[in-house]
Amino acid sequence: MTHRPSQPRTDSPRYLTEERLAIRDLARDFAMTKVLPVANELDPVQGTIPDSLKKEMAEIGFFGIMIPEEHGGLGLGVFEYCLVAEELSRSWMSVSGLLARGNGMGGGFTPEQEAALLPKVARGEYLGAYALSEAEAGSDVANISCRAVRDGDDWVVNGTKMWCTYADEADYLVLFARTDPNKDPAKPHRGISAFLVEKERGVFPEGISGTKVRKIGYFGWSTWELSFDDFRIPADTMLGEEGKGFYLAVSGLEVGRAHTAARAIGLARAALEDSIEYVHTRRQFGRPIGDFQHLRFKIAKMAADIEAARQLMYSVATDIDTGRRCSLEASMCKLVATEMAEQVTSEAVQIHGGAGYTTDFQVERHWRDARLTKIFEGTSEIQMRIISDELLGRPESV
Repeated sequence: MTHRPSQPRTDSPRYLTEERLAIRDLARDFAMTKVLPVANELDPVQGTIPDSLKKEMAEIGFFGIMIPEEHGGLGLGVFEYCLVAEELSRSWMSVSGLLARGNGMGGGFTPEQEAALLPKVARGEYLGAYALSEAEAGSDVANISCRAVRDGDDWVVNGTKMWCTYADEADYLVLFARTDPNKDPAKPHRGISAFLVEKERGVFPEGISGTKVRKIGYFGWSTWELSFDDFRIPADTMLGEEGKGFYLAVSGLEVGRAHTAARAIGLARAALEDSIEYVHTRRQFGRPIGDFQHLRFKIAKMAADIEAARQLMYSVATDIDTGRRCSLEASMCKLVATEMAEQVTSEAVQIHGGAGYTTDFQVERHWRDARLTKIFEGTSEIQMRIISDELLGRPESV
């Protein structure tokens, strides 16, 4: 009797209701039939995600997963958001990153802005990008130096921003700038404000110029260094209270880290599935390489590590949706999933041998993109700092 190989289970009955399974399966079908062919065509040539794919995502409702139904969204939670993110990332992490250009970008909106803008977000017509980090303020975002100075009814902004992915194609930017010139060295996060910068899709407004960052992965869209040169913005575009922008910036970290964990898990799963297929078809010494014990054990370890990270992500997403504060667990989830993803995708390249180091197979893309997950949304070192401070208390000042 011939044994029929099976794929690892991804239908944990503890968390996945029939409704969630339906959402996951919808996202999975879309990812494999719509996203994957586009990724395989465009990633090798650093092409841009086509507008037609974004339109299809919008029609399904992917940009409004967490937007309330009264504002045109699906009214679902972080759990469903992460389910979809894993599936899209399995095909192309850049497309799963697009989810965040809609979901979760409305922080700081007034009720009036929510009523006017969120329906457009849900339809994919009003997608945003963050202008937060700087060359000298990455993990240390409280140290930003980009300045906004009040001039009558306007603020005048000067300075630079880094790592602004999708800034060109976005319909608006959330810009963070220091509005209080008297930075307190002991509390540098005070005096930072946030602004809603509306713009035409595809161009930068007068006073903003951009230089593309030369990346080794995360293709499909551009990441920018932005320069603000006497850029004027009306005072009524400030989001939230003056000087309280830092709190807006960090308010979505739990969701962002769960989302990044989901993306990392999707990448790792792609590497695993590609490897399982490869070891069944690649033959050496007269038999499939999947017969060799050391490769079988690699596959087993990869699958176990992915599932462990997934269950942690499910737990954290559930906690967020129930309103339980879980910044510690979110950091653990992000750390575990992203470190795992780099290891699993690296093993996939090894399993593919020399072929894995070519662009003829998708594992090199999974590997390149997985490496980034350890950096954005807080580096692995930042996550370990958060976790250790929670468990041990903060170290004494030197």
